Amino acid sequence: MVTFKTWALLSLSQLLVPASLVKADNPIVQSLYTTDPAPIIHDGRVWVFTGHDEDGADYYDMRDWQLYSSADMANWQHHGSPAGLQTFPWASRDAWAGQVIQRNGKFYFYVPVVDGASGAMSIGVGVSENIAGPYEDAIGGPLLVNGEIDPTVFIDDDEQAYMYWGNPNLWYVKLNEDMVSYSGDLVQVELTAEGFGSREGNPDRPYQYEEGPWLYKRGDIYYMIYAANCCPENIQYSTGPSATGPWTYRGIIMETEGTSITNHPGIIDYNGTSYFFYHNSALPGGGSFARSVAVESFAYNEDGTIPKIAMTTEGPEQVGTLDPYVRQEAETIAWSVGIETEVCSEGGMDVGFIHNGDYIKVKGVAFGDGPSTFTASVASETQGGSIELRLGSETGTLIGTCEVPGTGGWQTWMTVECPISDATGTNDLYFRFRGGDGFLFNFDWWKFE
Repeated sequence: MVTFKTWALLSLSQLLVPASLVKADNPIVQSLYTTDPAPIIHDGRVWVFTGHDEDGADYYDMRDWQLYSSADMANWQHHGSPAGLQTFPWASRDAWAGQVIQRNGKFYFYVPVVDGASGAMSIGVGVSENIAGPYEDAIGGPLLVNGEIDPTVFIDDDEQAYMYWGNPNLWYVKLNEDMVSYSGDLVQVELTAEGFGSREGNPDRPYQYEEGPWLYKRGDIYYMIYAANCCPENIQYSTGPSATGPWTYRGIIMETEGTSITNHPGIIDYNGTSYFFYHNSALPGGGSFARSVAVESFAYNEDGTIPKIAMTTEGPEQVGTLDPYVRQEAETIAWSVGIETEVCSEGGMDVGFIHNGDYIKVKGVAFGDGPSTFTASVASETQGGSIELRLGSETGTLIGTCEVPGTGGWQTWMTVECPISDATGTNDLYFRFRGGDGFLFNFDWWKFE
């Protein structure tokens, strides 16, 4: 398996990756393996909470969650890990698929983890006043323990909140207004062929539903999206007249593709377009335990049904452009090769583990009449290197080169500047990193003048 540490040490010419994948924008994260996307709209941006498959795992080795956001559905900023197993002192393992929802001026993070006391899978709740966290344990123990996974939370028009979850069954409970307790019994949904499709050849599970529910409402229709027909899974859905059904089976949204035996859905509307998030195994070293989040745009049929959606390497069209004349974080990326991200001493994240030949693509940068200078915040414990700024591709038109000296430490930051020429209009911008052997430097933010 090619882990990301190994990948960082390979030159582009050594990567046996099709050119279409190298140039693509799906999966949306290339610096680590991400899973189980849970998108949410906040403050004019799309935020996606993901799981995190550890490098080299031979099972679902997941210890924290990661967070990314975008204003244009093309360039994704990494916000680091908002929560992990350490958030819940009573949890012993398995930071699996969670979802965040906003209410009462706070953000609530519902996650499945193993309860250390009982050894059973349980649902915990984290809380934060900031969408990016850090999240704190909201209860001091599980919200509930019944051995099943994958919570999804939805607040209906009457302000009643519901949490669905389950594998191999499907359950729901009514959450109280405080979002950290519930009223009534745990309700097990009857899984029938009429409600959730029929599965041939499996008398123990004659219905299609498997796991990963995602509940939402659009117009007068309630949608229950889920992973189905394991294994390998595809994505299917049912609809109903209320948040508790009754459910009517509607069919397949996304067929099985790639080598991952799982998939996990999330659907949102943003700036007038509908988006379907999922995961696959498209990155180098990818597989069932090394998955990656991707996204597609789609349009509902006139009757509210969802068309079949195919996985692509292109992803959706960019919404608008990126402004290069305001500070941009270096970890805002459309595509990258070789680099990783890390916590920055200045706050947020920075790009690190940079080797000669690594690069970052930033999509749809609106240069207008053209800048004259480029400024970047950099740090290096070694010899440093240089940042080549190119248009169109990692070997495209060179518009400037910034030299990066040694600064005395990987978190000892300084600002470097270089002249820019021949950058006009809207272009894809590539930062191509050059230097000697080993790690070159870290990269925190950039800006054109």
